[in-house]
Amino acid sequence: MDPRIRLGITVSLILATLMQALDTTIANVALPYMQGSVSASQSEIAWVLTSYIVAAAIMTPPTGFLATRFGVKRVLLVCIAGFTIASMLCGAAQTLPQIVFFRCLQGALGAAINPLTQTVLFNINPPERQGRAMSTFGIAIMAAPLLGPVVGGWLTSDYSWRAVFYINMPIGVLAFIGTLVFLPETKVNSQFKLDWFGFATLSLAIGALQLLLDRGQEKDWFASPEIIIEAVLACAAFYLFLVQIFTKRTPFIRPALFADRNFTAGMLLITSVGVTSFAALSLQPPYLQGLMNEPVITAGLVMGPRGLGIIVSMWLTGRIIGRVDTRLILLAGLTVSAWSFYAMSRWTLDVSNMTIMLVGLVQGAGQGVLSVPLTTVSLSTLAPEHRAEGAGVFNLARTLGSAAGISIVNSLLTYNVQVNHADIASGVTAFDRLLSSPHIAAFWSPFTTRGSTALDAVINQQAQVIAYNNDYRFMMFATLATLPLLLFIRKPKRPNAPSILPAE
Repeated sequence: MDPRIRLGITVSLILATLMQALDTTIANVALPYMQGSVSASQSEIAWVLTSYIVAAAIMTPPTGFLATRFGVKRVLLVCIAGFTIASMLCGAAQTLPQIVFFRCLQGALGAAINPLTQTVLFNINPPERQGRAMSTFGIAIMAAPLLGPVVGGWLTSDYSWRAVFYINMPIGVLAFIGTLVFLPETKVNSQFKLDWFGFATLSLAIGALQLLLDRGQEKDWFASPEIIIEAVLACAAFYLFLVQIFTKRTPFIRPALFADRNFTAGMLLITSVGVTSFAALSLQPPYLQGLMNEPVITAGLVMGPRGLGIIVSMWLTGRIIGRVDTRLILLAGLTVSAWSFYAMSRWTLDVSNMTIMLVGLVQGAGQGVLSVPLTTVSLSTLAPEHRAEGAGVFNLARTLGSAAGISIVNSLLTYNVQVNHADIASGVTAFDRLLSSPHIAAFWSPFTTRGSTALDAVINQQAQVIAYNNDYRFMMFATLATLPLLLFIRKPKRPNAPSILPAE
């Protein structure tokens, strides 16, 4: 292939990849502004994140079918154009349901970009250049966690939260034109079939479960008929999915994958990593901006070192992965991640930005250490013909863990704020001698409307701080609970065997 054409394809697809990966984190720091704009609660605004992740999770497995049936170039063009248009619609949305719907479109249309980009870059490069091509792709993926909060904070501060979505237009246009001009079309197989029933039942199970997690706290869980219906739908759909994959000759997901204990243990581990990593990222913007009153640009800069930790640790891990037992690397990553959550569980409103940045750097390092070796150890013992399918399921588990984690920690946050507020308020009475002090009564007198309002605000602030601490403590225990899974991982016979890395 002509080097100029190869360069054009690479630049175009890397732009598309960066655009899609950036949108998983760029909206985080803008969430408090979006929340006020559409009058949403803390749990409701989290739908902006979870809807995107769930839609991407549902549409990732059919990527191979779509590419084979309609051609890689055609699918990529539709995905890039659709993702860009959906981004513009997100920026123009006026209500929360509109934002959530358009974010679902974003996630669904962007799901195929990363795996198809990996495939194309691998195919257009000769063997001696494939490693360099995958490194370029990896840099684009790893840069997203670093750039997302910083760019999102700058756009929200200087323009509006809507600019977080509008920024995709010039990138998307350039990526679309480059792909249209440089990328040749691939062969199509119009006879290739997909297990649509398996896909539909799995999608229904995922969607119903996510709705249950998102709306459970708001609807008082199983006291609500809606939550009961969603639980029944999720269980019934998942049961039908299991029946389908165990009885159909060519199922949507092969059950034989889970006979490999490395793959099964790795999938459980990556689910836990997904639960904690994205959940922690979703909690920081409201903590920094809502409780610590940091400007949005400062919040973005303070969150930036986490991405730097991911990049550096992934680079270092890549240098030692063939020389050190992978299980020891995973143990180090889980331990470092657990320590970072422990440190965050002890934060107060007096915590300095430098401390937050250092803990974020360490937390990012822990997540980066886990990514590559966990993927390698999970896929290396699978048969070569099953690795592509295994990578898709592995990526699906991480994505579902991320969506579930965001919903769980936000539900816990809402519940714990209410419980903590009641506990603290029960100890504050009109007969408290401390409140009778003239210096304190001037601000927090329970006998005046102004004083009681100010007193309630302080109590609510303290209740929120404790609730955040409880959430971080939950993530620490969730990380430590996965350590026994390392005992089930056996060392691959060929640790340097190539593997297919799913997109971040």
